[in-house]
Amino acid sequence: MSDEPPPPSRRDFDARLREAKARRRARKGDTDQPSGGGLAFAMRVGVEVVAALGVGVGIGLLLDRWLGTGPWMLLLFFVLGAAAGMLNIYRIMSGYGYTAGYRPKRHGPGKPDEPKRKS
Repeated sequence: MSDEPPPPSRRDFDARLREAKARRRARKGDTDQPSGGGLAFAMRVGVEVVAALGVGVGIGLLLDRWLGTGPWMLLLFFVLGAAAGMLNIYRIMSGYGYTAGYRPKRHGPGKPDEPKRKS
């Protein structure tokens, strides 16, 4: 057989993992925020605008070809795509998610969007 010690238990691993995460949070001074948060946020904003414009232009081009209307559908859906991109950026900046009702995302106790409980 082998002279290797048995592997540590799962509970031991979980405890060591929690300790390591706590040390990392204390060292960084923040919670579970991903590194590069600013760059990720900027990339998301850029992708939202480009995607909305791309979808609008694509729909406009397809409709122009199908209906033979020249550049009019392209122009209309370019404007609609730009408006959708700006709406998405507004929702990102104000903290709204993609959930129904467009309530701001709030985490933790005392959420302002929670209904008041009657005592």
